[in-house]
Amino acid sequence: MSTEKPKTASFVKTTHEKIEELERLNEEAMLGGGQKRIDKQHDKGKLTARERIDLLLDEGSFQEIGKFVVHRGKDFGIDKQKILGDGVVTGYGTVAGRLVYVFSQDFTVFGGSLSETYAEKIVKIMDMAMKNGAPVIGLNDSGGARIQEGVNSLGGYADIFYRNTRASGVIPQISAIMGPCAGGAVYSPAITDFIFMVERTSYMFVTGPNVVKTVTQEDVTSEELGGASAHGAKSGVTHFTSTNEATCIQDIKRLLSYVPSNCEEEPPALPYEVNGDEVRMELDEILPDNPNQPYDIKEVINGIGDKDSFFEVHENYADNLVVGFLRIAGKSVGVVANQPMSLAGVLDNDCSKKGARFVRFCDAFNIPLLVLVDVPGFLPGTDQEWNGIISNGAKLLYAFSEATVPRISVITRKAYGGAYDVMNSKHIGADMNFAWPTAEIAVMGAQGAAEIIFRKEITEADDPNQKLQEKIDEYTEKFANPYKAAERGFIDEVILPHNTRAKLIRAFAMLENKVDNMPRKKHGNIPL
Repeated sequence: MSTEKPKTASFVKTTHEKIEELERLNEEAMLGGGQKRIDKQHDKGKLTARERIDLLLDEGSFQEIGKFVVHRGKDFGIDKQKILGDGVVTGYGTVAGRLVYVFSQDFTVFGGSLSETYAEKIVKIMDMAMKNGAPVIGLNDSGGARIQEGVNSLGGYADIFYRNTRASGVIPQISAIMGPCAGGAVYSPAITDFIFMVERTSYMFVTGPNVVKTVTQEDVTSEELGGASAHGAKSGVTHFTSTNEATCIQDIKRLLSYVPSNCEEEPPALPYEVNGDEVRMELDEILPDNPNQPYDIKEVINGIGDKDSFFEVHENYADNLVVGFLRIAGKSVGVVANQPMSLAGVLDNDCSKKGARFVRFCDAFNIPLLVLVDVPGFLPGTDQEWNGIISNGAKLLYAFSEATVPRISVITRKAYGGAYDVMNSKHIGADMNFAWPTAEIAVMGAQGAAEIIFRKEITEADDPNQKLQEKIDEYTEKFANPYKAAERGFIDEVILPHNTRAKLIRAFAMLENKVDNMPRKKHGNIPL
């Protein structure tokens, strides 16, 4: 009789089987919500979450974190639908060799809706980015909070908002809106430094068209309410709009080339050799002889900077002020410039807010500031006053006064009234102030000043018009030039336009080791 025990089936997997299981799970995670939903995403002209990451990061550099995470929801049958990754792809990689952290929302999984575990994945990479001093890039494409999870998903949003705020000014935070972004989901991008949107496929709003119709009786489409063009030109919520997702991602990469990885580092610099282009004679020809005739300040910016290096921010919003990044001798600088082509370059509510936020970003990340001044004053009117031009203008004033990075101004033409003070004048801490010989530094324009100062003489004259012209000429001769300000030391040097680039290269080099400490305090109280 045999004494052998009967064989039983083994449930212990072999090494080969375990490897096969991992490969199967990896393949499953890569498909997100499945091929049908991926195809539907493509039909809308949109890339998938992983395709976006592949475009953004250097080839082969992406290292995923949390690939096998699944949600913990149990209500409304959601426990029967668990997809690996849970709707967001997170990890790290490099852009042009520099470390970045990224999360990419996957609309093919529960419409990209945010769950508790989904939020935890984002929070994890944000915490890692703070510890390691690297930018965070969020690629947003989400239907909002996962309703089946209730307050858990809302708490996840708040966890993200909190970290956005803690990271502000420490590491650059960039948001790309590549699909829907509605309700509470909009506030994380709003806290970040820069927002990119894609035309016709992305939108942002707190309440959608249906709610708007119910509450206000307005008929409006998602595109009209919160599309790229609306936020790019009307609200100023988005800083960049792109025609498609590939262009958007290229613009993100370009932006990163101007900014440091964190607040402790200097901005990236390109190699530069003196090659005889420091003198730019074309700058002498830009300003018209008539001081009231407009010209394009972007011609001045391009005439000063390295070739094709100007990267404008907020191009379609408040275009009476131009802001953006420029390279001068390979070094990154932030440009703030009045635009005479729009509203004669006056300061108003929108451009003051636009300028203030840009100045504060540059100051937070050690990017020197170049300010080109041609400003006739603040825009008058009830609309401006009732919408807070006092506090909004003060935002720009506060931002410049607070900035400790190297600050240089060039007055090209008009610098009148309080706007002269606000636009990085010597009096609010600018390091170097240059002026072209065409500069006019005064309380106001010659005609307005003459009408006030010489009112009695003009009204009593035999020919008031002739007397007025005489007084305008007198005031122009006395104040419509940079020399009175130069006499007082408010202008460091009056320079020829064609020498501007050379002067700036040397001045910024001189200021490279500038140290300027703010008084000890918790933080200031900017007039929000």
